[in-house]
Amino acid sequence: MEKLISKKILTKAMIKTVKVSEKGQIAIPRSVRENLGINKGDDLILLEVDNGILLEKTDKAEQMLKEDFKDILKLSEKSLKRIWDNKEDEIWNEYLR
Repeated sequence: MEKLISKKILTKAMIKTVKVSEKGQIAIPRSVRENLGINKGDDLILLEVDNGILLEKTDKAEQMLKEDFKDILKLSEKSLKRIWDNKEDEIWNEYLR
């Protein structure tokens, strides 16, 4: 069953019910695994978010992090380039020889 939920989190979600075993384990339904490309042996990241749980494939989470931080990395590189290319600091090159 598809249901619309908070735009902040998702626009559409597939609602499934799972039971927690005595060991605290759950099984991800086959249809969800197939839709998301989750296969045996895949690594998942479990995040506790606002009294809930979010599972992500590690490769997808890595890509999301890279996307989220790409602007910050560019700014850092530009800032460092200004520092490293500072002509006033070239005087120290004479002492390094």
